[in-house]
Amino acid sequence: MKISADILHHADLNRKDVDNFTKKNVVKSITYYIEHKSPIGTLLLAATDAGVSGMYFEEHRHFKGKHGWLNQPYHLHLQLAAQQLDEYFGGTRQQFDLPLALQGTPFQRSVWEALIAIPFGQSTTYGHHAAVIGKANAVRAVGTAIGRNPVSIIVPCHRVVGASGALTGFAGGLERKAFLLRLEGSERDG
Repeated sequence: MKISADILHHADLNRKDVDNFTKKNVVKSITYYIEHKSPIGTLLLAATDAGVSGMYFEEHRHFKGKHGWLNQPYHLHLQLAAQQLDEYFGGTRQQFDLPLALQGTPFQRSVWEALIAIPFGQSTTYGHHAAVIGKANAVRAVGTAIGRNPVSIIVPCHRVVGASGALTGFAGGLERKAFLLRLEGSERDG
């Protein structure tokens, strides 16, 4: 419900009262999840009604837990994500076509959105990725944002490697990163 200035005046409310009411009564979106078997272990897929919001590995470094989430095996976004991940692991999908609900700072989202442009079978460096998004002097911040990517594989942070080509920093572990790059037959770009 939108509160007009006239109602505020006549109801003898002020802007601060309305702002406080709004902050206390914000309806947060519900996060749904499923657990999905894969060749690299059980994946926890998360979504809101807006899109896929998480894809976490067992022992995922930055996962805060599913407290308050609802197990919903028939949620459309989760079913599509599971199907497309199966196709990816089966070698029949190279690009994901899913609505995403990425939750992070504007800087993090810009880093994550640019990851989607790294082609299947290619890898790039943290420095090159930083330059691509116009933040060439912020390689560490870009690397930190990549490490906090909540939708691993689908937003392909595994395609970013160290300057020497070494496998570095992956919230799901370097063994999984190596597996994903081998699965894609990765070649270095940039």
